[in-house]
Amino acid sequence: MNKLLIFIMTFMLISVVGCGEDIEPSTAAKNTESLCQQAWFERVEQQISSGDGQGHGPDLGSIEWRSVVEFKLGIRGQAGLPEKDSDLWCEYINKHFIAVQ
Repeated sequence: MNKLLIFIMTFMLISVVGCGEDIEPSTAAKNTESLCQQAWFERVEQQISSGDGQGHGPDLGSIEWRSVVEFKLGIRGQAGLPEKDSDLWCEYINKHFIAVQ
C-alpha cells in the first residue's frame, strides 16, 4: 500500500511541476514574425537598391531579391547565414545591416 501511495504522490508531483511551465516564443521569434513584410522589404530597398537603375529588378521580398541583397552586402555564400526563405533571414539582415529610421 505504501508503494502505491508513493507512486501516486510522485506521479502527481511530476504532473504538477510539468504543467506549471509557460512556453512562450522567444523575443527574437516575436520580432521575426513582424519583419518579413512589405513595409520592411521597402525599407531595405531604400537602403540597398536591388534594381539596375532603369526600373528593373526582382520583386521585393522574393528569393531572387534576397539573393541580390546578400550580393550587394557582400555576404552571399557566407557560412552561417540563415536560409533566404526564412523569417530568420530578415531578422539577421535587419540586425546587422539595416539602419533604424
